[in-house]
Amino acid sequence: MKTLSWQLKIPADAIIFDCDGTLSAIEGIDELAKKNHVADVVTEMTAAAMGKLGMNIDLYEKRLNLVLPSKKSLQELGQEYFDHQVEDIYQVIQVLKRLNKAIYIVSAGLSLPVKKFGEMLQIPEQNIFAVDIQFDAQGNYVDFDRASPLVTSTGKRDIVEQIKKQHPHLIYVGDGLNDVAVMDLVMRFVGYGGIFYRENIAALCEYYIRTPSMTALLPLILTAEERVKLLSEEQALYNKGLAAIKQ
Repeated sequence: MKTLSWQLKIPADAIIFDCDGTLSAIEGIDELAKKNHVADVVTEMTAAAMGKLGMNIDLYEKRLNLVLPSKKSLQELGQEYFDHQVEDIYQVIQVLKRLNKAIYIVSAGLSLPVKKFGEMLQIPEQNIFAVDIQFDAQGNYVDFDRASPLVTSTGKRDIVEQIKKQHPHLIYVGDGLNDVAVMDLVMRFVGYGGIFYRENIAALCEYYIRTPSMTALLPLILTAEERVKLLSEEQALYNKGLAAIKQ
């Protein structure tokens, strides 16, 4: 089987995914904003954070003060994430797990729904990093974890550096500026623009997926030796991704 020039030569130990706009086709905070009738302003703030300004604690606080997420709404959001999962992502994750690769989620999203979504994708809870929220006894929003590095523009670097101590050969897949901040820490960074295409992010990425399907990830992160180990149904996913890359 011919080795492709851009194919990895060293197997990855772990793959880290962003959540909103990468694993799921929705931005969770924007979905919550719709329910509280503040979608226009919150969506604009989210777009600025993901594509232009990066995340910061003031913006994070402003969005939550507008959205005021209840515990119930966050539980529902976990299911919404799953219902809007990116095309083929569940199957791709199962292939990677069968090849003994650790899977992580590192997200500036809210912990309760991100962890519920991760559980449905069969990702261990200890491998999921997101921002904790505090509620009162009635389940109403009180505050968020202001000490979390994930509410800053470079916070994902802190988490990735921790993961790298256990898994030296990392892949990272994400769609926003906060994700690009980890680029120099990983063996290969793959930008994902299948849902939210951002020209400035694409320009920064050597590898950038523009198809809705996540199957293109498989050729980009598996070695030639790993490709040979794929089962027949996994080969079909790989070939679908390879066709998308060639196009």
